[in-house]
Amino acid sequence: MDYKVIAYEVTGRSVVITLDRPERGNAWTGRVHAEYLHAIARADADPNVRTIVVTGRGWAFCVGGDSDALAGHAERGSYDDGLARADGDAVEMPGTAVDPQFDQQFAFHFGLRKPIIAAINGPAAGIGLALACFADLRFAVPGAKLTTAHGKLGLPPEYGLSWILPRHVGLTRAMDLLLTSRVFLTDEAHRIGLVNRLVPAGDLLATVLDYAEDLAAANSPSALTATRHMVYLDQHRGIGDSVAESRERLNLMMGSAEYRQGVEALRHKQPPAF
Repeated sequence: MDYKVIAYEVTGRSVVITLDRPERGNAWTGRVHAEYLHAIARADADPNVRTIVVTGRGWAFCVGGDSDALAGHAERGSYDDGLARADGDAVEMPGTAVDPQFDQQFAFHFGLRKPIIAAINGPAAGIGLALACFADLRFAVPGAKLTTAHGKLGLPPEYGLSWILPRHVGLTRAMDLLLTSRVFLTDEAHRIGLVNRLVPAGDLLATVLDYAEDLAAANSPSALTATRHMVYLDQHRGIGDSVAESRERLNLMMGSAEYRQGVEALRHKQPPAF
């Protein structure tokens, strides 16, 4: 795919996927959606990529749905994501075949093999906030505005925000953010546990990439994949199923070269060379 509104850059063992419509606050369109799906699938399939970083170009992370696109939905009286027209054909979702629950837009992030970190460089609203929430980790600049936004447009919470926000911040806090659609800052998001770390704007991307490199250096790829999948599968199943799968994976992964390498490094008191 020829990227026009997404930038894709490999940095060390990470890929930085940048929403690249700075003149529109990186507002979401069908074209952005299609290119994002393609870029995520490309990164997930690349054996040299260990982590994925998602950020925005310029002053915003993603201000939500593009106002012109929203006006088009209002004129039609229904939603059309435009994915079938973005490149002539429908765009397939990555991260499928792990669990049927993940075979939906944005939920597909849970089926990916690579950890995803959102580097929130500025405002994130509506679908932009959902995008950040479906990352595994969120680093953000202080003072950036966030909002669920949907209520003020007469819409329901977008793309599973009603499911994922309570899991990040608890039901009571999530209800406040969802019912009011109020603006809150990344400082508050950090206090309530939605953001992992606040980082000055000039240091944000470098800090995230350093963290991603440390993550890749200290953990085997298969361990990171297994951890992600089990955490997200456990959100909708019982403890017995979780324990059973952990034992099954444990037995399987103990036969891997990565496990032998990790044990050897431990015995010799050296860091593993994953």
